[in-house]
This record gives sequence, C-alpha cells and structure tokens, in this order.
Amino acid sequence: MRILLKNSSESPIYEQIKQQIKENILKGYVVPGEHLPSMRELAQDLSVSVITTKRAYEDLEKDGFVFTIRGKGTFVKQQDSSILKEKQFIVIESLAKSMCKEAKTIGMSLPELQEILEMIFEEDEE
Repeated sequence: MRILLKNSSESPIYEQIKQQIKENILKGYVVPGEHLPSMRELAQDLSVSVITTKRAYEDLEKDGFVFTIRGKGTFVKQQDSSILKEKQFIVIESLAKSMCKEAKTIGMSLPELQEILEMIFEEDEE
C-alpha cells in the first residue's frame, strides 16, 4: 500500500492518510484481514508523528474500515461493499449540500460550481 502526502493540500496529514487507506480498502487493493503497518512503522515511512498515524487509524476504526487487536496490530475489516458505498454517498451528499449553500451565499451559478468541481475532480486523478 502506497501513501503519498501532499504538503500543498488543504487537508491535514492525518486526513490524507485516512482517505488514502480508505480508498485502498474500497478499491480492493487492501483485502479484509490484511495487516496494516504499525502506527510507528507508518509514521517512520511517511516521516510524520506517531500521533498523526494514530489519529488516522482511530478514525478508520471508528468509521468501520479497520479493527485493532491489542499487541497484534491493525487489520482491514470485512466490508459489505454496498453498505460502505451507501455510507460514502451520504457523506458526499452532505458535503455537496454544504458546498451548494456556500456557493449560493456568494451568488455563484451552477455552471461555475460545476466547472470548479470538474477541475478539482480531474486534478485529483493526477
């Protein structure tokens, strides 16, 4: 599993780690039961604080993507992909509502908002 951090990103480092691990799980690159690197190993590999990786792992566990066995490590949890996808749709819908509200506040048109979304969507594919 490869994680790339962007210093220029507006997202905090722990959020970038969490999001990339989540993507790897959802896309099937990391399989259920697979052992994830320890928080210390991951922190060392990414040159970040253990506190940062701990927060990412805790959030992933809270969201139901991983589970931890004390003394053994963190593992990918078996997922029901349809339920997981539905959860992600709810999160995306909530973010979209918030974004639309902000856009309307400043009088942004739907085509302008779509243009921004398309630009960001294509930018993240790079």
